[in-house]
Amino acid sequence: MELEKNERVNSLFAFYRPLLTKKQSEYLALYYADDYSLGEIAEEFGVSRQAVYDNIRRTEKILNGYEEKLGLLTEFAARNRQVDRLQTYVKQHYPTDAELLRLVARLETLEEE
Repeated sequence: MELEKNERVNSLFAFYRPLLTKKQSEYLALYYADDYSLGEIAEEFGVSRQAVYDNIRRTEKILNGYEEKLGLLTEFAARNRQVDRLQTYVKQHYPTDAELLRLVARLETLEEE
């Protein structure tokens, strides 16, 4: 469960990071991406552990609110599932069509950009 939450927060952070304040972004990056403890972040910024905790929880709520309103992560995941289904279908039914395989592969790289 905790791993799933971390993955979700990291994914939301990837999409909505530009909408966060510098401090929100720094705290979240240190906590989720760099695996800093609350105490380590607090020490680095000269604030209390509780202040860091409150900021991170508030920022998580903000990220979830952005996703509820904008749905970028949900749409991205849905597109990726469709691309995966398309790739599987093309490989099974048109394995010798090099141009079609190339076009479908290009869809995947577009999603990563």
